[in-house]
Amino acid sequence: MGLKRKQVLMRQNAYFGQKLQDRLSFLSGKGIKSPKADKDTLVRKLQANIRAVNSRLRLIAGNEKRTEEMAKVKAGRVAAPWKEQEGGKGEKPKKAPEEGKGKKIKADMKAAPPESAGRRQKPENNGTLRRSQGNNEKERIRNEGGTGRSGEGR
Repeated sequence: MGLKRKQVLMRQNAYFGQKLQDRLSFLSGKGIKSPKADKDTLVRKLQANIRAVNSRLRLIAGNEKRTEEMAKVKAGRVAAPWKEQEGGKGEKPKKAPEEGKGKKIKADMKAAPPESAGRRQKPENNGTLRRSQGNNEKERIRNEGGTGRSGEGR
């Protein structure tokens, strides 16, 4: 949030604070003490407004703090040499995989690569019909004019 928003919220906080003080002095002039004055609806509303403005100001302060930290980090990155930024990538030795924990490759997969690289083949039907094939069979029978039973026609 911008600087203008922060200034607006600070003015609102001062305004609500002044209104609250005026209301409390008015109530004390009438002889109403603090516990009863806290139950007054206008006092409660003004206190709620002050709490809301203060929470918004806290959020703005948190955002400003985060922005400053990010600016410091960014300035540190720019100032640091390139080698230090990488963190010594090439210096770390790679771990060799242990013999017992390596991947096991099946002999079938290793010996015979698939016939069509990248294309899947349709499985054989073996005389069974899927639902979609069954619907196609019903449509074929309707189009031929038969009922699907042997020896009967339309």
